[in-house]
Amino acid sequence: MTNTIACLDAAYSPTSASAACALALAWDAATPAQVLTWRQGAAAGYEPGSFYKRELPLLLAVLGQVKGALRAVVIDGYVWLDGQRRPGLGAILHEALPEPIPVVGVAKTRFGDASAWCIPVERGSSRRPLFVTAVGVAALDAASCIRSMHGRHRMPSLLQLVDREARAAL
Repeated sequence: MTNTIACLDAAYSPTSASAACALALAWDAATPAQVLTWRQGAAAGYEPGSFYKRELPLLLAVLGQVKGALRAVVIDGYVWLDGQRRPGLGAILHEALPEPIPVVGVAKTRFGDASAWCIPVERGSSRRPLFVTAVGVAALDAASCIRSMHGRHRMPSLLQLVDREARAAL
């Protein structure tokens, strides 16, 4: 598959870690064209301020299974951690990818003064926003893409799917 959008998430247990990737042909796709998973032994321990060390290897491993070019990668989390563009998981993933691919971060919880440097996106009937950040694409364009994703609820359907698939792969 070429020119697809990869939605990613990871999950952990005390003895194993996994990641899931749903590949979509369009932002508003109701179902994925393909779902890939990766499972390994226990993830690296959590280090405050270095969350990426735990999740990045999982995301890179599942992305390594993708055949063809990607148009964008969507992660559950932040690309930037503040208005000064302190790198979060998404920015570090962007730098680790072998090609420059836009990375869009969709966070469910507010981090610091997120409203000042993120694009809040309300979906469905929820008044609790998702917080969108991006690298390689304008944040407003990324927010518009997340807003257009399939699903009647706060979280887009494909992001719910990768959350379930990552946990199921444990």
